[in-house]
Amino acid sequence: MSETPYEQFLAGQRHDDILVFLHEQSVGDPEALAGVAEDVGPGVALVLPGDRGSEVLGEVVGIDPMDFAGVAMDTDGDIRRDCTGGTCPEGTGDAHRVKFVFAFTEAQNEEVGGIYAEGDVLHAYAACECGQTYSDKWVIGEE
Repeated sequence: MSETPYEQFLAGQRHDDILVFLHEQSVGDPEALAGVAEDVGPGVALVLPGDRGSEVLGEVVGIDPMDFAGVAMDTDGDIRRDCTGGTCPEGTGDAHRVKFVFAFTEAQNEEVGGIYAEGDVLHAYAACECGQTYSDKWVIGEE
């Protein structure tokens, strides 16, 4: 059985793509994403080529992805390894549910050092219902 683009992305096999997770409460018409997005529990995930994925995220949430990432990385948080949610640094409960996650991966790079020398790295940026944004990164395959 072949892996889906979502599974390939999480495994670090799609470094040229980005992942956009949208919580089901953040999607007005989920059927409009049929055939493009994958149902992943509490929402849908789109795995798209980098440039196109950035355009889609900008259109869907109304913010430039790199601007969003720049703001989100000012606050460390805990994002699920499947990129379908996280723990808001400001609290818990429905008021602190992840609205969307933007993620990309980088191939292992021993020259850079740190976690980049340990393996492929996934960078994830989340937006919470309360307005807080936060980020997380990890070596793919490590818990």
